[in-house]
Amino acid sequence: MIKPINRNPLTLQQKAQLATPKDKQIVSDLLDTLKAHSADCVGMAANMIGINKRIIVCQLGPIAVAMINPTISQKQGPYTTDEGCLSLDGERPAKRFKQITVKYQDTSLKEHTQTFQDWPAQIIQHEVDHCEGILI
Repeated sequence: MIKPINRNPLTLQQKAQLATPKDKQIVSDLLDTLKAHSADCVGMAANMIGINKRIIVCQLGPIAVAMINPTISQKQGPYTTDEGCLSLDGERPAKRFKQITVKYQDTSLKEHTQTFQDWPAQIIQHEVDHCEGILI
């Protein structure tokens, strides 16, 4: 179900709670909401739809990928860029890394460790920051 976008900085700055098997509907809602905003959004975290759980979805090329309880375990190649956010007006500078390694669970709660580079890595970093309560 498409959910409204949370634009309240106070709730967006709360650190997300770990997701559990009971939270699978959140993934579906995030994917639906991401698709509805595909013209201006490439990733979402659960707090962007008002749910304080550690779940993100990212549009990686033609595929939208859900990551449950993601954590970034390695970072390489720091750089600064300007980013926008569907929950906030305008763009702001953000420190990112060219390559990251992410540990996460898929929708079946199977654990994965995967390395991402460039644009996909930037998207994931932005959404993981949301899970940490960090806004650009």
